[in-house]
Amino acid sequence: MTLAAIPSPATAVWHLGPVPLRAYALFIVTGIVIAVLVTEYRLRQRGAPHWAILDLAVWAVPFGVVGARIYHVITSPQPYFGEGGDPVRALFIWEGGLGIWGAIAGGALGVWLGCRQLKLPFLVVADAAAVGIPLAQAVGRLGNWFNNELYGSPTALPWGLEIHDMVNGEALVGPDGEPVTHAVTYHPTFLYELLWNIGVALLVLYVGNRLRLGHGRQFALYVAAYTAGRTWIEMVRIDEATEILGARINVWVSLLVFLAAVVYLVRVRGPQEYLLPAGEDESAGYRVVTEVEFQQARAATGTGSGTGGTGTDSGASDTDSGTGTDDAAAESGESATPRDDR
Repeated sequence: MTLAAIPSPATAVWHLGPVPLRAYALFIVTGIVIAVLVTEYRLRQRGAPHWAILDLAVWAVPFGVVGARIYHVITSPQPYFGEGGDPVRALFIWEGGLGIWGAIAGGALGVWLGCRQLKLPFLVVADAAAVGIPLAQAVGRLGNWFNNELYGSPTALPWGLEIHDMVNGEALVGPDGEPVTHAVTYHPTFLYELLWNIGVALLVLYVGNRLRLGHGRQFALYVAAYTAGRTWIEMVRIDEATEILGARINVWVSLLVFLAAVVYLVRVRGPQEYLLPAGEDESAGYRVVTEVEFQQARAATGTGSGTGGTGTDSGASDTDSGTGTDDAAAESGESATPRDDR
């Protein structure tokens, strides 16, 4: 008998009359709401119009969900197209199975399309979203906990996870009417990734502001930090997955994406970016400016410097450029002209 363990929920779906309310979907939606609110706040600090994130979310959410499901089906095709598989179940996203890389790729495509409609620089939006996305991922992992899925190898550690065999969102029960648990406990990889994602969000928030990272580098930092953790967490998991050269495909994808993010961080330069209207009419869109230009424009219009959200770090320099935002802007040669980031 295990003296200490993390219990798993025995129910992952509730019914409001004929309508099923699934924990997995609830946590996904909650995560999206958190990402939207955090990104909205960070975009406002950079001068974006209020609630522009809602217009972007209309594009990002459906593209992200479709991309996540496509990635999952491609990398785990057996339940759908293998022997005894049911292709129709590929549409049943409420049963679980959303690949994060498909979600990010699809969501990024949706945001890019939305940015073109709103005439917002894509990289500014990506940097603003680099804190909300890992927080959304952290919340979403609670759905895996309710589904009793994606756990790791057996362990006798005090934080081992109890697992039920689930059927239609309910745990199988024994003769005594109580949910039956496996004889062993497992590594709670859902919890490992949840805590890692919160750490990633805090890292991006601190380092991004402290070093004034811009031009997509905050998003690249998120990707690099997340994949560093996802790689070892994937190695602990024991659920069925497609393998290449003896390693899960998600391990290889994580390593490749990690390297790409690190290369981007090393090669790309540029201070934190802010937005000002490109013309009198909102239809003209927004142009990228430096922090100094942004603060000067705010002061001139009487809106104050607080909108920029720079706080006590407003004078901190970008260590990669060596002399702060003025010199970094001068280095680019286009401090007050729009960048083709869309």
